[in-house]
Amino acid sequence: MADASGGDAKKGWKPATKAVRGGLMRSEHGEIAEALYLTSGYAYDSAEQAMRRMAGEEPGFVYSRYGSPTCEMLQQRLALIEGAETCRVTGSGMGAISSAIMAPLKAGDRVVAAKALFGSCRWIIANQMPKYGIETVFVDGADMEAWEREIAKGCQLVLIESPANPLLDGVDIAAVSDLCRKAGALLVVDNVFATPILQKPLELGADVVVYSATKHMDGQGRVMAGAILCDEARMTEIYDPWLRHMGPAASPFNAWVVLKGLETLKLRVEEQSRSAARLADAIADHPAIAAVRYPHRKDHPHYEVHKKQMRMGGTMMALSVKGGQESAFRFLNALELVDICNNLGDTKSLACHPSTTTHRALSDEEQATMGLDRSWIRFSVGLEDADDLEADLIQALNKA
Repeated sequence: MADASGGDAKKGWKPATKAVRGGLMRSEHGEIAEALYLTSGYAYDSAEQAMRRMAGEEPGFVYSRYGSPTCEMLQQRLALIEGAETCRVTGSGMGAISSAIMAPLKAGDRVVAAKALFGSCRWIIANQMPKYGIETVFVDGADMEAWEREIAKGCQLVLIESPANPLLDGVDIAAVSDLCRKAGALLVVDNVFATPILQKPLELGADVVVYSATKHMDGQGRVMAGAILCDEARMTEIYDPWLRHMGPAASPFNAWVVLKGLETLKLRVEEQSRSAARLADAIADHPAIAAVRYPHRKDHPHYEVHKKQMRMGGTMMALSVKGGQESAFRFLNALELVDICNNLGDTKSLACHPSTTTHRALSDEEQATMGLDRSWIRFSVGLEDADDLEADLIQALNKA
C-alpha cells in the first residue's frame, strides 16, 4: 500500500483537511474511499520473513490483534488531527482509558484523579486499582491547592476529564501539568467531551490523551472504538506490549466506520456546539430549571478555565430540574424529538439521567462529592434543527 497522504505537506494542513486526507493509504487499485481489510491474519513470503516480521525487524502486518491497514489509517489520521506523535486504537473507549491508566502502573504506585469522572473510570480507580496494591485519591478538579498537595505527596499518574462527565466540570490542564512535571507524574486527559476540534490537551501539557471514538468521531451511533495518543517512546515501551498481550483490539470494520466519520467531525462538532450554546441560553430562565451548565456560559462555575482551553463550548450541556428525580423523569418521558439514551456525541440529540444510568455504580455519597444529585440530566446536542430542539425542550420542561 502506498501512503498518499501528502508527506511533509500534511504538517501544514488545516484541521478539515487532516480529517479528510490524513493517513490515507491506497492499494494498487487506487480506491478513493479507504479500503476495508477484513482479515484476521496475513500471509508471509517465507518462514524467514515471518520470523523478521514477528521480531519487529521488518515492517508489515502480522495479526489483526496487533494492527491492520485499516486501523493504521485511522491511527495516522487521529495522530495528525490531535498533533500527537502516534496513536493506537482499541475496541472501545473504556478499552482505551483502562489501558492508558493501568499499563504504566505497578503495585505500590499512587494515582491522583479528579472527583468528576465517567462512572466506569471512577470505578476502576476506586475499586480495581486498590486490588493491585495501587493507592488512589480523588480531589476537587477545580481546587489547585488540593492538586498541589496531593501530587506533591508523590504519585505516578494523574487522570482528569475536562469538561468532565456528567456536569461538565473544568480542570486547568496546563496548571495540573506543571505540577505533574515537578513530581514526575504521568498526566492522562480524557478529552471525549471537547474533541480534538475544540481542545488540544497535548498542547496544554498532557502526556497522554484518550478518547471514546464512539462519541463524535463515529458520532452517528454505529460502532464502538477508542484511541490512545502520546509520544512514540511511551507508546512503544509501555502501551504496545500491553495492547498486544491484553487484547483490547479494534475491529477493522469499526475502525473503517470511524475513519469515515472523521471526515465530517469538524463540521458536526462546530454545528452541534452552536446549537448547544443556543439551547443552553434558551432554557436557562425556564421556571422548571434549577441550573444549567454549559462550558461557555458565564454562569458555569468553571467558565474561565473552559473559555481559556476550549475554542467553542462543545456539544454537551447539563440541566438540573426542580423537583428532583421525579421531575427529571417527567421531563425525560415528555421529550418527543430527543431520545433517552446514555450515549453522547451523536448526530441525534440524546438525554439521560446520570444518577441512575452512567453513574449508577456510584453511591449517593460518591455522586455528591462530584456535585451530582438526582435532579441532573445530561444532554447531548445533535444535528437536528435548533428550532425543533428548543421547542421539544420547552414543551418537556413545561410538563416537568
